[in-house]
Amino acid sequence: MTELLKSWLSQGPSGHQLISFNHHDIVTGERFATQVHHLHKQLVASGEQRWLLACDSSDQFAVGLCAALLAGKQLILPANTQSGTLSELAHEFDAVLAPQPLCEGKSFLALEKEFSQPLAPWPQLPTDSDFGELILFTSGSSGSPKAVRKTLRQLDAEVTVLEQTFAKHLPHCSVIATVSHQHIYGLLFKILWPLAASRPFLSDLVEYSETLGYYTALFPNLCLVSSPAQLSLLADALGVERQIHTPSLIFSSGGPLSLETAQNIRQCYGSLPIEVYGTTETGGIGYRRQHSVKTLWRAFAPMVLDVDPTDNALLLRSPYLENDQVLRCEDKIMLVDKDLFRLEGRLDRTVKIEEKRLSLTQMEGLLNNHPWVQRSHLVLLEAPSQQLGAIVELSDYGKQQLAAEEKLSINNGLKAHLLTQFERVTLPRHWLYVDKIPTNPEGKLLRQEILQLFNHD
Repeated sequence: MTELLKSWLSQGPSGHQLISFNHHDIVTGERFATQVHHLHKQLVASGEQRWLLACDSSDQFAVGLCAALLAGKQLILPANTQSGTLSELAHEFDAVLAPQPLCEGKSFLALEKEFSQPLAPWPQLPTDSDFGELILFTSGSSGSPKAVRKTLRQLDAEVTVLEQTFAKHLPHCSVIATVSHQHIYGLLFKILWPLAASRPFLSDLVEYSETLGYYTALFPNLCLVSSPAQLSLLADALGVERQIHTPSLIFSSGGPLSLETAQNIRQCYGSLPIEVYGTTETGGIGYRRQHSVKTLWRAFAPMVLDVDPTDNALLLRSPYLENDQVLRCEDKIMLVDKDLFRLEGRLDRTVKIEEKRLSLTQMEGLLNNHPWVQRSHLVLLEAPSQQLGAIVELSDYGKQQLAAEEKLSINNGLKAHLLTQFERVTLPRHWLYVDKIPTNPEGKLLRQEILQLFNHD
């Protein structure tokens, strides 16, 4: 297996490589190398080893990423920069790389575009030094954020496989994305893979169908990196009408893509999206183009799949993992052939809301810490779309507040509490306040009775 990413990171871009672009600016390899050089110099001079990296602009994020990896630093990538999230991770980092200071009492280096810096070469990694590493955080089944370590070797293995699998579909493509690079999917597909394969990427996030239309008209070959919810909204915005200008390839990941959305995107753009299945821990496991509800997933070439005979949980051996041990995943699968499989649901309390992985246990823990709440339970409601429902036993203080104020005020107060750690799109849409959450004599929750309460709400 070739070391595509490691080779690029060791040598740096050519001066004429187009790194990134938006509607008013481009970044060439020469300019990118200069920015990385100067930031790398500051990082090497700094005594701090653990740096939180957060930036909305993908080109500046990439500068911070490359400079820190070359300086041998450990990078902490938060899922978001909300106060509760940063507070929970504060013990994980010593300093911040961002456009502005995010935490009091932490060292800070600014990520900002500098046009007046003297040209400088790509930093060289000392022969006796190692590249830095990344730490991402994902919702663990226990409710606490779980640290996931990614070395350059792991990331390089995945980037190389992506190029070997899909390069023939990407002739001279530019890459644009509707997903954030702060998560593993966007990090790989929008930043690391394009850099290593010399494909320019859009430095901004695509938020509107008009923006996508502008760039598809501008670039004859374009790769769109998106998600199921965003592709569904895109198809609706386009009226499921055939478009004159189309992306060469569309990727979707972060959750299940409905057959209807897959077919609607084909109606708009003439080809089915490529769905990628995986997690933060595992990286990409398999891919498919969903021709029908029976379409199977195909494992990426290096994957070795098996199933746990007790509950059909996926057992995975992969070069993307830290070691060669078999990893048990909490996804239930049916293994049709050694590299063909069908997904059959989750086995734990981690769910996806708007493609964002969420631990129901973690959110319940935060809810239960509110003075209005005695106990809470979250359920995933499937109709009319996947949404969270919250059933809450109020404390005596909470009951007083509910009697004094409208239910909407209580809802909003609890939502504001959850917003300290969770993004708005993941919050419960339905709220029930009950004297007692339905349980059996052994204290086990009665799921069907709980769902019935929401049906009658």
